[in-house]
Amino acid sequence: MDRLAEAAIPGERTKSGRDLRARLHPRCVVCSPDHPCGLCLHFAAGADDTLVADFEFDQAVEGYVGWPHGGITSAVLDGAMTNWLFAHGLTGVTAELNIRFRHPVVLEEPAVVTARLKRASHPLYELEACITQGSQLKVRAIGRFMHKEYDKEKGRSPQ
Repeated sequence: MDRLAEAAIPGERTKSGRDLRARLHPRCVVCSPDHPCGLCLHFAAGADDTLVADFEFDQAVEGYVGWPHGGITSAVLDGAMTNWLFAHGLTGVTAELNIRFRHPVVLEEPAVVTARLKRASHPLYELEACITQGSQLKVRAIGRFMHKEYDKEKGRSPQ
């Protein structure tokens, strides 16, 4: 694992992750508590250096009857991996996202998204995120994220 990720103390990870999320993703449709139409997912430290959020999709995100739109499901997976980076004091942008839909996620039933680091070779981080309902794996994603310093005021990477 990257030295930056190893250096974070578990209790500090949560605080620094919230700070980064609040500063760089203040209106994120996935993780902001202030987005009026957002999912408002709250991520917390899980076992084995994972990041976890419990959630339940409602009909507002429906694609096919009874199932969420695949793009919304993909956004949740991407958001979980991004928040894992935040929790470790890192910022990055999605470079690649591969998703395997194994079973439909069902609307209005509790679900869990979990993210973890698979590989790190700074500036590239490979993460995995999964959505489960009950004990069944519904969706799995592998994402590659490129470390980027981000200037919130200019909305872009500093030159």
